[in-house]
Amino acid sequence: MSELIEKLEFFLADRGIYMLTLILFAVAVYGMIACGNYMKKLMCMNMMQVSIIFFFLTFGQKNGGTLPVAIDEVLSAEAYINPLPHALMLTAIVVSLGTTGVGLALLMRIKDIYGTIEEDRITGDGGKKQ
Repeated sequence: MSELIEKLEFFLADRGIYMLTLILFAVAVYGMIACGNYMKKLMCMNMMQVSIIFFFLTFGQKNGGTLPVAIDEVLSAEAYINPLPHALMLTAIVVSLGTTGVGLALLMRIKDIYGTIEEDRITGDGGKKQ
């Protein structure tokens, strides 16, 4: 039994961050499907974006790696951290903020036109899905 616990501890220490990211993504997908409020759907969409960005940023890390700046003592490229995932995710954060802004603007227009942001009232089915 203790061997199983040691393996579980090693797995969580080594790969646990990926599991947390997967759980965050799964909760966000469930929220997108289950929630009928468009504001909650927008927040769940942001959670999905954050989990994907976090997932890619964890790939850019390496044990014992250093910043990609020329250091006299470090001569091999294997000692440096790859900056490309960080640069790409910085762009993804900017796109995420733009998407959120457009989504909030659309929600304001929907609220002005329909008086609500509840999906069942806007579609007119009273909460009954066909």
